[in-house]
Amino acid sequence: MLRYCLRLMYVGTDFHGWQVQKNAVSVAETLEKAIAGVVGHPVRVVGCGRTDAGVHAKVYIANFHTISRIPLDRLPLAVNTRLPESIVATKATEVSEEFNAIGSCVQKEYTYLIYNSRIRNAFYINRAYFCPKQLDHGRMAEAAVHFEGTHDFAAVRSVGTDVRSTVRTVHRCHVQRTGDLISVSICANGFLYNMARAITGTLVYVGLGKLSPDAIPGLLLGRDRTAAGPTLPPGGLYLTRLWYREDVGVDQIDSV
Repeated sequence: MLRYCLRLMYVGTDFHGWQVQKNAVSVAETLEKAIAGVVGHPVRVVGCGRTDAGVHAKVYIANFHTISRIPLDRLPLAVNTRLPESIVATKATEVSEEFNAIGSCVQKEYTYLIYNSRIRNAFYINRAYFCPKQLDHGRMAEAAVHFEGTHDFAAVRSVGTDVRSTVRTVHRCHVQRTGDLISVSICANGFLYNMARAITGTLVYVGLGKLSPDAIPGLLLGRDRTAAGPTLPPGGLYLTRLWYREDVGVDQIDSV
């Protein structure tokens, strides 16, 4: 039995997230059917994390077991013939039994895109959050720094998944503007349910002048979800970078 690691990218608009569900189409279920059609037996894929309905992945890692010995360079090509256009397998690698797409992952980066213009852009529908009011990205960048470090992030998460602790470490929270497009990149050792979208919603409130950048530390200490900004829609969120333990043979994986 071989263990393969498959690198993917997908547009999440037509899917109810990564995880297999009973009454909804998911990325995992679609991928499992495609791989099974290639290797000739049922497979179960383990993904690097749960992306919610409508969330995209510029890079994603999944692993599975197979008895097939199809050449690794042919596997993505064969799987892609059975996938919809919105999911693409880009690379296959044989990995050891110690590798686990989610358990071996030590850091992730999510990037949220905001289209900030008086007139919406049709090409960013379900690809970026449209904000017609002018955002002060300088103030947003100033506020973003306060999310960095080890904190209790209960104020910027939605109730939905039981967790032992709401403490996480954000290694980097960066805001950048290019023309009408603002990107918020958050790199952390783990994310709570809707944490990235709630942090970005809070930064939007800062950009609109509804919150001060200096209010963020107190907001986190207060642990009050109602004191923070809204949870923005899923269409603007992308999984963009992954980091793995050095001993599993897969290190940093970028979307480029």
